[in-house]
Amino acid sequence: MTKKYKVLIAGISALILTVGIARFAYTPFLPLMLDQTELTTFSGGWLATFNYVGYLLAVLLISQINNLQFKFNFYRLNLIIAVISTVGMGLTTNIALWGILRLIAGISSTAGIILAAGFVMSWLKQHQFKAQLGLHFSGLGLGIAIPGILIALMNHHFDWASQWIIMGLFGLCFFVPAWLWMPAPDKTHKQMPMHHKSASRRWMQLMVGAYFCAGVGYVISATFIVAILEGMPALNGKEDWIWVLLGIAAVPSCLMWDWISLKTGEVTALILSFMILLISIMIPALSDSLLINLIGALLFGATFAGIVSLMLVFIGHKFPANPAKAMAKLTISYGIAQITAPAIAAYISTITHTYTSALWLAAASVFVGIILLLFIYQEESRIAA
Repeated sequence: MTKKYKVLIAGISALILTVGIARFAYTPFLPLMLDQTELTTFSGGWLATFNYVGYLLAVLLISQINNLQFKFNFYRLNLIIAVISTVGMGLTTNIALWGILRLIAGISSTAGIILAAGFVMSWLKQHQFKAQLGLHFSGLGLGIAIPGILIALMNHHFDWASQWIIMGLFGLCFFVPAWLWMPAPDKTHKQMPMHHKSASRRWMQLMVGAYFCAGVGYVISATFIVAILEGMPALNGKEDWIWVLLGIAAVPSCLMWDWISLKTGEVTALILSFMILLISIMIPALSDSLLINLIGALLFGATFAGIVSLMLVFIGHKFPANPAKAMAKLTISYGIAQITAPAIAAYISTITHTYTSALWLAAASVFVGIILLLFIYQEESRIAA
């Protein structure tokens, strides 16, 4: 196996472990915990919030650090934390300890999304490969699908605690390549200027705003699209596979968006991805059809990971000396959206007694994101002229 593919596998493995297992597995595990433990819907929601807070805290830390060796050490520490926090969930029923474990699991997820992405992009550039991260971010879809399949297979044979422990031990399969094959930052590589001449303050503000809008659309949709599908009689008892379906749709999407980006340009690809995300959100708000809603779920799966990949690659190209730091600064807005949007959407849905209003909020946010991307397109065209 060539060095290039070992590096890519390391990044994908880091995503599956720290995001798919340590972070996302909580979503399909939650119904089982609500049924078999003293966990309530309210406290379960707070555990999810702690996870988002942990993620945001780690992103804030990374955004302030230039030392690449520190980031590499932090990356490896987070791989360990991902395994420990997952196994630990099955070893206690103390709500406070669960909160701590979800918090540090959120911290660990930065290893896959930001740190590994930055290391992989830097290594590809230094070795004269195309610095596209579509293959790397396919790990987001795999991180949903692989643990989701395992959970669907375990559900009728093990209790909630055993499933958490098995999931954590299963994570060791991805820990090993993520640890061994991710290359340390090249200290001898000549550093490039941190600021690219085309990355103006206005450009950065527009990117932050657009990514915030994408975060609002993603987190509300991820919550309500799954809930809507679970509530349909034809899918009764098959809710575990809905999560898997979203993951399978996301696996090839990043590669597809990489290809579209190469053909159309990065900003055009982003605008197209936001438009498809908007359609996927509007479908369940407008239709009760099972088939149409399944199509909407597939469109959602085919865009949310692609948007993450496109956004982070785009900003990584603007800040080639330390892409992980630039990615972290951009991701702060996404993290804030993930913390605030679910609470607002839940409040609106409680008042209106329907998911539709929350979905329209998500749709409006994504529409604003498209407007901001059009301004970025103008900015890029002005620079290129």
